[in-house]
Amino acid sequence: MSEQKDILVLPGDGIGTEVVPVACRVLEYAASRCGVNVRLQEGLVGGNAIDAAGTPLPPDTLQMAQSSRAVLLGAVGGPKWDDLPTLERPERGLLGLRAGLSLFANLRPALLFAPLAQASSLKQELVSDLDILIVRELTGGIYFGEPRGIEVVDNERRGVNTYVYSEHEIERIARVAFELAELRQGRLCSVDKANVLEVTQLWREVVSQLAAEYPSVELSHMYVDNAGMQLVRAPKQFDVLVTGNMFGDILSDVAAMLTGSLGMLPSASLASDGTGMYEPVHGSAPDIAGQDKANPLATILSVAMMFRYSLDSPDAADAIEGAVNAVLAEGFRTMDIMPADSQGTSSLVGTQEMGDLVLGKLEASL
Repeated sequence: MSEQKDILVLPGDGIGTEVVPVACRVLEYAASRCGVNVRLQEGLVGGNAIDAAGTPLPPDTLQMAQSSRAVLLGAVGGPKWDDLPTLERPERGLLGLRAGLSLFANLRPALLFAPLAQASSLKQELVSDLDILIVRELTGGIYFGEPRGIEVVDNERRGVNTYVYSEHEIERIARVAFELAELRQGRLCSVDKANVLEVTQLWREVVSQLAAEYPSVELSHMYVDNAGMQLVRAPKQFDVLVTGNMFGDILSDVAAMLTGSLGMLPSASLASDGTGMYEPVHGSAPDIAGQDKANPLATILSVAMMFRYSLDSPDAADAIEGAVNAVLAEGFRTMDIMPADSQGTSSLVGTQEMGDLVLGKLEASL
C-alpha cells in the first residue's frame, strides 16, 4: 500500500457544494484504480465558514490544509456576504489559504476539447484542440507590493500601488514554467513590459539567464499588450506562458474565453514542495445554485490536475481527461456549454448526471 495522502475538501459556497461532491466521486474512484492511497477530509471556507464560525478561514481549516498534500476547493462568495467589510468577506478565505500554503505558482490551462470548438467566439480552426498553459506568479508583484493605499497630497487624493519583484521570486516561477514546458511541447513564452517597466526588465534578464539550464525548451519573449492580441489572433502559437501576477491575472481570463465557457476550466496553485490547491475557475454562481444546472467538469478536470501535479499519478490524470472528452464527444452538455443550434445533436444533462457519465467512462477505461 502506498503512503497515505490527505486531501482537504472545501466545497465552499454556491455551486461549489454541488460540483465538489461529484468531483470527489471521480477522485476516489481514480485513486482506487491507480494505486493512490488518499484520505478525504472536509472543512469550511468562505461564506459558509462565516456563518458557522464567524470567519472566512477558521484556524482548523488552515491547519488541516497545511497538513494535507492537496486541497480541492469549490467556490467562495455570494450576495449574502457582499456588504461585509473587505477584510471579512468570503474571498479573504481564499487569499488566506494561498498565503498560508505558500502557493506561489498558479497554473491555468486553456483547454478546448474538440467537441466544444463551436462554443468559442473564435473560428473553430483557430481553437479546436487548443492546449495552452499559463503559469502566473501568485504571491508577488503589484498586488502585494508596499507602499500601497490612498492618501491625500496637495488637497487631492492619490492612489499608490508598488510593482516589485525580487530576483528569487522571478527565478522560482520561471523554473516551474521551464520544467512544465519540458514536459509539453518545449516552448515557453515569457510575457513582460520590459520596454517601459524596470521591474519587468529584471524579469526578462532573470528568465533569459535560466534558459541555458533548459536547452530543450525554446524561449521567447513578448510584451503583454502584444500577447493579449496574439491570444485572440492565433492562440495555438503558444504552449506555456509565464508572467507576473497582474499580467497573468488578465491574460488567463482572456485565454479562458477562447474556450467558450468558464465551466470547463480548471486551475492549480502550487507550493515549492508540490502541495497544491485545485479549483475550478468559475465562481459560486448563486443564480443557479441548488438547481442541478452547474457544470462539474471544471472541478473534475481540477482533480485531474491534482493527480498530475500533487499525487504523482499522470495515468489517473490522463484517464479522467479522456473520460471527459469521451462524454463530450457523445454530445452530452450542461446548460453553459449547450449550443443554441444543436438541432438534436446534443443532450442536456444536469450536474449529477454529467458526473455519472464521466464516472461511467472512467470505470470503462480503468
